[in-house]
Amino acid sequence: MEITMPKAMPRTAERLTEALLAQQFLKREDLDRALKQQQEQGGSLSQILVEMKMVDSRVLAGVLSQILQIPTIPLSKMEIDKGLAELIPGKLAFHYHVAPVSKMGKQLTVAMADPLNVLALDHLVQATGLTLVPLIATQEEIQDALNRLYGAAIKETLAELRSPEDSSGTVEVLSESGPLQPESADKLIRLTQEGPVVRYTHLILGRGVELRASDILIEPFEKKLRIRYRVDGVFREAEAPPTALHAGIVSRIKVMSNLNITEHRLPQDGRIKFSVGGRDVDFRVSVIPSYYGEKVCLRILDKAQAMLDIHRLGFDPEPLEVLKGAVLRPHGMVLITGPTGSGKTTTMYSLLKLVDRPEKNLVTVEDPVEFDLPGVNQVSVRPEIGLTFAAGLRSILRQDPNVIMVGEIRDEETADIAVKAALTGHLVLSTLHANDAVGVVARLANMGVEPHLIASALLLAGAQRLPRRVCNRCREVVHPSRQIIEQLGLPAEGTYAKGKGCAECRGTGLDGRVGLLEAIPMTAELRRWVEQGASSVKLREVAHAAGFRSLREHAVAKAATGAMPLEEVARTTVGYQE
Repeated sequence: MEITMPKAMPRTAERLTEALLAQQFLKREDLDRALKQQQEQGGSLSQILVEMKMVDSRVLAGVLSQILQIPTIPLSKMEIDKGLAELIPGKLAFHYHVAPVSKMGKQLTVAMADPLNVLALDHLVQATGLTLVPLIATQEEIQDALNRLYGAAIKETLAELRSPEDSSGTVEVLSESGPLQPESADKLIRLTQEGPVVRYTHLILGRGVELRASDILIEPFEKKLRIRYRVDGVFREAEAPPTALHAGIVSRIKVMSNLNITEHRLPQDGRIKFSVGGRDVDFRVSVIPSYYGEKVCLRILDKAQAMLDIHRLGFDPEPLEVLKGAVLRPHGMVLITGPTGSGKTTTMYSLLKLVDRPEKNLVTVEDPVEFDLPGVNQVSVRPEIGLTFAAGLRSILRQDPNVIMVGEIRDEETADIAVKAALTGHLVLSTLHANDAVGVVARLANMGVEPHLIASALLLAGAQRLPRRVCNRCREVVHPSRQIIEQLGLPAEGTYAKGKGCAECRGTGLDGRVGLLEAIPMTAELRRWVEQGASSVKLREVAHAAGFRSLREHAVAKAATGAMPLEEVARTTVGYQE
């Protein structure tokens, strides 16, 4: 069998990048960063350009089609025969990102984002025994087609889980009128080995990665089991199996994360390394006892999705340059605040990569370590044996570090040690919970840190949010009412947009997230007011007089460009006049 496609022209990758640069779809500096990442991590350059949001996937598909003379195909508008899923195993289809489109005789037409992937084509020829004809589609269209073709696996597994034969065997319905009782160890072990339970548990994990979710929740209630995925900071509920399967699914997750399957009274934490689409993805597992059984939270730590480049987080140039200037100082403290899920840890890791040099000693103390950073010494706290943030930080100071990252400042002892470290020649990066950048000063003061120490140690206080972005495929211009304009302080000349909802954004009108950052450097004027114990209102006035812009002001500016809907401005930021 063979692959039917035009002979690839020489230097196709170079011609693609030259065309993108010539038509101003790609910037030279972005290309250099993408090539550097390809050199470090491997992979397809075109896929890297799309994942780093340097080139729109539809633009890339069009330019690639022109160069290779391979037609594009509008997959999102096609109804694909589900029988084609039998020709290519789902594992191969997701791994190589190839969707079968049609079959005529011994000829199979497939849609690919990268038709130059000869390894994928050769493997598929061997697996199918057919002649392949590749067409070009965007990665999003292919992913949606694969979900439509192979997503039936979830429904089939659920049907199997609900079948009378299955539920009358080793799985039994537990009490519906009270808390679930602990199962015996033998029964739990049997449950974790059942085919449908294993498959469904693996499907839960794989689906979370496909949706680019940050968390998966498995929550038991009296008469139902709820499965939810947090996508772009908002939870979405998915179809769930019968309540009777709760014990088996939780036990399977415990086995995968090396936890005690017979312990139901105490919280447990662990990690899972799971292969999805040919790449390893880490899951941080937290199990806590609730009234109707154990609730499971899985935090997805996907390195392929993690953007650990400070320039790729979407922050406005002005606050980003202020933040970079602070972390490139030799000593002092930089604190970032924001609610859970606002991306503080990602920002911390990105800053560590920015300052990492062979001549520097970088050490972190985290709870827990989320991503393995090459060249950085990372310590995970273990309170049960006395290794707290404070104890870890105290020991780290004996290791002669240049840069210290503390996962979070939670108590007086940690705050005291971190401030003193910043005053004795170390650069300290950390996070804490406060409503905004100005609130950092009040939070440290509440922890018992003296105002003159705050003024001397603090280089910069920052706050960030991750509002959702308007879907580029179904966006439409909107004209806000006068009331909204006045309430949010919007510029009347702005171009505002929202998404109507389409297949690619699953009807939400939103796709991805926008980075918002406010950064207040400690100027001489601000230090003087901090030393005097000034209120947050006064500190904010002084900062604004020096040119500081708040999260609300940054959000309004982004909304005026059509990047984010007005609803997200109101949801994620607060105007100080409100």
